[in-house]
Amino acid sequence: MDLLPFFEWLDTSILADIAKAYGGVFVVVQTFHLLALSLLGGTVLVGDLRLLGVVMKDVPSQVVIQNTQKWFSVALVILILSGLFQAAAVAMKLYYNEMFWAKMTGLAAGIVFVYAIRRPLLLRFDHDTINPWALRLIAVSSMTIWFTVAASGRWIGFS
Repeated sequence: MDLLPFFEWLDTSILADIAKAYGGVFVVVQTFHLLALSLLGGTVLVGDLRLLGVVMKDVPSQVVIQNTQKWFSVALVILILSGLFQAAAVAMKLYYNEMFWAKMTGLAAGIVFVYAIRRPLLLRFDHDTINPWALRLIAVSSMTIWFTVAASGRWIGFS
């Protein structure tokens, strides 16, 4: 599926016009994007480090995962909306940027991992009944995926 028509439309959309014409609006949206990125990264780290038994050992891992999952979802929505706005300003440049596609692939993998594997497994079953190695594997996989998304996103500016 070729997404070029979508990026051409995005480049000429009202979002692009606002993002290009009003630097202050762009900066505010970028601030929300970075705050949401921090929130998402924090929820991933706290939840996964708890699954690994590194932090908050006195709090059941299931409680930590339940609480972080709510904030993860909020952060993800803010990230996607603010990212779409930011992308509109440089849509054609992003279309031809390999690191952007690496980030989008990682983001898609992360979303699928969280909502198809991590969340159903960790919220439906008592963590005491799950093999500890499975919990560790989920935590390490999650951190690896989200680190890849963050690193490739950061690298977009350099490529």
